[in-house]
Formats: sequence, C-alpha cells, structure tokens
Amino acid sequence: MGVKIKDIPICERPRERLIINGVESLSNEELLAIILKTGTNGNSAKDLGNMILSKIGNIKKLAEINLETLKNFKGIGVSKACDLLASIELGKRINKDVDKIKDVKLTSSELVYKFYKEKIGDKKQEYFYSIYLDSNKRIIDDKLLFIGTVNYSLVHPREIFKEAYLLGASAIICVHNHPSGNPIPSKQDYEITNNLLDASKILGIKVLDHIIICKNKYYSFLENNDIIF
Repeated sequence: MGVKIKDIPICERPRERLIINGVESLSNEELLAIILKTGTNGNSAKDLGNMILSKIGNIKKLAEINLETLKNFKGIGVSKACDLLASIELGKRINKDVDKIKDVKLTSSELVYKFYKEKIGDKKQEYFYSIYLDSNKRIIDDKLLFIGTVNYSLVHPREIFKEAYLLGASAIICVHNHPSGNPIPSKQDYEITNNLLDASKILGIKVLDHIIICKNKYYSFLENNDIIF
C-alpha cells in the first residue's frame, strides 16, 4: 500500500515543497501529484504519478498520451485525466514557436513549418491540411482534409478548391507530414502537387506551396523550385 500525502511530513509534500523551494525543485512524480490532486484508498497522488511515468517509460511520452490510456490507470477517472491532458496541452502551446496560424500574414515557408511541426510532426499517420489565404497572403483558415495511409486518390483537388471558394480564398498552401521522418517528396507527392497546379490554372486560385513536415525538418516545393511562378 502506498504512503498517503497526509502521512508525509508537511515540509516534504509536493505542494509545500513547491512553495518553499520553487517549482523547479520538484520531481516529475511530484509535479504530476499536484496536477492529480488526490490519490485513491491504496495510492497517493504521488504514487499515481509514479505509476504513469513507470508505464510510459519516459516523461516525453506524456505528450502522446490520450484520454483512454489515462483512464486505464486505477484511480484515474475522466476528471483527473482531463486535468492532466489540459496541463500537457498548455505546455505544448507555451513551447510553440508560432502560437496561431489564422490571421497571420505569410512571410515564409518556415513559418508554416514552425506551426505545423508541433501539430503533426510526431503523428504516426499522414495528416493533409490545406491553408487558405487572401490576396494579401494573410491566412484565412486551415482545413484538415485527410488522415490515413499514403493514398492520394483520397486527396482530390475538388475538395481542396471547394473549401477555397467557400472561404473566398485567393491562394492555397498544402501541408502534410511524413511519419517516416524523411521529408523528401515521394512520387505521389509530386503527382498531387502537379495535379493541384494544373487545377489552379483553370480555377484561378494559386497554389503557393506544398510543404512536407517532419519533426526536425521540412521540404518546401516552392523553396526547392518545384513550383515556379
């Protein structure tokens, strides 16, 4: 049976240690204990934190944890799981190079990369986004159009340009990730880009770039002269 927080000397309890010594002095288990607040009949909040860390193996893996996984831990219900997930998401947002994409004026492909590397750089499936811009290259909105295996028959220009018309966009940037970690375009990446460029000439809405995102690098069709205006 674990030791209850109330049985730990006051000066050694996580919250009190934070107040006295500062948040930097706390262990990962103690930080989780503060977020979880309470334990169960058999385990303290610190014990629950330790169980989570032991199960996932690495504190960085918390960034990938989800609601269902957390609910599998004895003593963690929906409320505790939501508190923890909210804290994790807040931490992600604090560390983003680019906080938001909407209403931002596009100045470089790197700006798009900095935003989407946090959003899809670590995903295990491909996520395909279209970013829609006005005539001043200010981003109106982005739309997630596809999730799944590499199969561009599902990413049809019709769906991409339909959203552009609905939003009154003048230009489009396509973004997708490579779960392999290698951003070099595949044959299919070139095919979908060329199809979009052909459609853009007919429909009068420019395709400014197609950017392939990985966690630590990216590939821009524009920067590599695969798209020339």
